[in-house]
Amino acid sequence: MTLNKWTAEQVAKKVMKNEELFILDVRNADAFADWKIEGHKFGYLNIPYFELLDGVEEILPQIPTNTPLLVVCAKEGSSIMVAEMLSDAGREAAYLEGGMKTWSEYLEPVKVSNLENGGELYQFVRLGKGCLSYMIISNGEAAIVDATRMVDVFTDFAASKNVKITNVFDTHLHADHISGGRHIAEKTGATYYLPPKDAEEVVFDYTPLENGVEVRIGDSTIAIQSLYSPGHTIGSTSFVVDNKFLLTGDILFIDSIGRPDLAGLAEDWVGDLRETLYSRYRELSNELIVLPAHFMILDELNEDGTVAKRLGDLFEENHGLNIMDETEFRSIVTDNLPPQPNAYEEIRQVNMGKIVPSGNEQAEMEIGPNRCAVR
Repeated sequence: MTLNKWTAEQVAKKVMKNEELFILDVRNADAFADWKIEGHKFGYLNIPYFELLDGVEEILPQIPTNTPLLVVCAKEGSSIMVAEMLSDAGREAAYLEGGMKTWSEYLEPVKVSNLENGGELYQFVRLGKGCLSYMIISNGEAAIVDATRMVDVFTDFAASKNVKITNVFDTHLHADHISGGRHIAEKTGATYYLPPKDAEEVVFDYTPLENGVEVRIGDSTIAIQSLYSPGHTIGSTSFVVDNKFLLTGDILFIDSIGRPDLAGLAEDWVGDLRETLYSRYRELSNELIVLPAHFMILDELNEDGTVAKRLGDLFEENHGLNIMDETEFRSIVTDNLPPQPNAYEEIRQVNMGKIVPSGNEQAEMEIGPNRCAVR
């Protein structure tokens, strides 16, 4: 039988379209338990590669014959060999090109909405890592918020839209993934903004992103207005776009709230987190559409693939916004935190410009699930 190769984009389409897929993951059991390709209609079998060296005949009864079959490993090599064995055994199988490394890096651009006077807002969904980035387009110009390190994805998309990237923002100094913000700015000549309270140790030039800063993109009616909203970090800043969308960074998610401990200052920042969520945000319009910088679970995606929800709905439904007792809130966000992101201290150092790892080293730093939220 023919051995098929699937790209991360092809797998992402199956996730977004809610299609069926059966995944044979040949990584070690601990790696699979920590992080896998998620899909609502995906089935799974985890058998480490070394257990299949003598053949796949014993596992064939566990693999359905009426569902597309994809073999997955860390970087591709093992999955090719297992897919070949399955093919020799008469099963049609594909392998994931580049393995979980490639899955971690893939970004799916999804249109969120048209803006006034012809503008557009796009969300870049990093399904394998839970990261969300944004591009605001208006009248030949574009701004990017919370870009990942896959710089070419953003510059190529802007080129496809025939727009010039003029402004790049990070809502905060990221600890779970490596930012591509300043690198996009260097490549395009755009202005790079970073909250100064998060930038005290950075070793590169940036433009301070401070409360109330308003940046016009293209047509003057489309504005990005910053809103100081500390708690995940001391400098965390939200954005209001077009008086309709609230980009919350890692402060507020659809189903959870941001964790305050990734700089080792949970006890210091938990009060800021509560003030942002329970005071600053409650002064905003309930009609704003929340667009976070991460999602935690696949259920947070809407049918159109976007991760977005009305702020008023979150005030009613998000448990993290409904803990009225301050002592209970402090306990929940400091005592019940998930494991910290993989290599988060090193990632912070990269985002400060203090260390410059190779591309492969950066990929290894980011491997694993998103862990920016309080559970």
